[in-house]
Amino acid sequence: MLAQPHEEERALTDIAQTLAPIGERAGRLGVAIADIVGLIADLSAASQKQADDTRTVMGAAADMGAATAELDTSMDASLALAHETRSVIDSSASVLSGVVDTSARTMHDLGDGALKVRETLENVEVTSRRVHAASAAIGQIARETRLLALNASVEAARAGEAGAGFAIIAQAVKSLADQIQGFSGEIATQLGSMETVLGELRVRAKDNAEMARDALEQTKAASEATESLSRLVGSVDTLVAGIERMHAPVKSNGQSFAAVQMGLDALSDSFDQSTSHLGKAEGRAQSILSISEDFILFIAQSGVETSDTPFIKLCTERAAMISDVFSQAIGSGKIAMGSLFDDDYRPIPGSNPRQVMTRFVALTDACLPAIQEPVLDFDKRVAFCAAVDRNGYLPTHNLKYAHPQGDDPVWNAAHCRNRRIFDDRTGLSAGRSTKPFLLQTYRRDMGGGQFVLMKDCSVPIMVNGRHWGGLRLAYTVA
Repeated sequence: MLAQPHEEERALTDIAQTLAPIGERAGRLGVAIADIVGLIADLSAASQKQADDTRTVMGAAADMGAATAELDTSMDASLALAHETRSVIDSSASVLSGVVDTSARTMHDLGDGALKVRETLENVEVTSRRVHAASAAIGQIARETRLLALNASVEAARAGEAGAGFAIIAQAVKSLADQIQGFSGEIATQLGSMETVLGELRVRAKDNAEMARDALEQTKAASEATESLSRLVGSVDTLVAGIERMHAPVKSNGQSFAAVQMGLDALSDSFDQSTSHLGKAEGRAQSILSISEDFILFIAQSGVETSDTPFIKLCTERAAMISDVFSQAIGSGKIAMGSLFDDDYRPIPGSNPRQVMTRFVALTDACLPAIQEPVLDFDKRVAFCAAVDRNGYLPTHNLKYAHPQGDDPVWNAAHCRNRRIFDDRTGLSAGRSTKPFLLQTYRRDMGGGQFVLMKDCSVPIMVNGRHWGGLRLAYTVA
């Protein structure tokens, strides 16, 4: 027996009432999974950041360990060199001290000898002057004796034969006087030469004495240098002791750095393992999220009304309007098919974040605001409504997100979202999906560590049977 119409309606109503809670629960499940996916993504990013930071610290620790090892080696070499230097300086100081002492005694003796020579020369000079005076006196006597002999000869001649003997004596006296005067002249000459030589010796003796005094002063300076060298030996001893004291902590630091390096290696391995596990967990969570989205699509296509149904219907209607506008533009010759599907994205110079242009931007700027802007007033939860091409490029955004860029990249990122490519999972999926609609759930980063759970409903935009992209309608989760 065939069922009555009212019975069929009742059955459909019962099915709808049964599926409606399932749809709501599926929606809440999708939201929860999206939140979990976001948290896993945050943990994965944090783990990756920690892994990167750990690698940075490992690099720094390795550098410090290498520097410490190099310092240890340098200190070993410095310590050996200091010991060697100390030995050489000590030996040199001993030798130099002996040489300086010997030289000082020698110079002192030479100085005393030079002074004594000068004194002796002065005495000789005095004696020479006395001899010179005596020689002069003898010469004077000789001259007087010759005169006397001459007078005696004259008197002897007057006396005749009686004075013959006296004449002989007078002649002998004259000859003796002549010899004495000759000897006196020769003595004077020799004394003059001797005095000249003595004068030169006196000058040289004076110079030698002064040189001896200077040498003695220099010897005193050398003695002081020897004392300084001895003090330097003490300073080197102190330096060696200081290096030895520092050497032990440096070696200890080297061992500590090695231990730190081992700990950091283990920590890095742990972070890598955690990042790998989180990556797998994120992939599985994404798979579950995709299953949840497919399940929501199935429920919506079954005709069951959910809280998302009004947004899906609105997005479907607006996407159809955009398809018609694009098709009419091609039909009227406003734009060529190649230009509408242009994916030669040309960067806008100086933009930050980067904005790009294509040949269809003029068309989307002219026709899309009239379709997209009214959607913002549909529900207070609506965040934006904008069309993207199959690569996630958003040419014409809502007016409140389409301000001219300024000098602040952070402000630009929030207020200048047109002309940008959003090639994240949600953006690419919205642009490339050819399903009747796609309902995605994701976390939107509001800055400052604040996140808002969003739903993104996208419907394909088809132009003359060709997939151009999709219309995205994003709204917050109640």
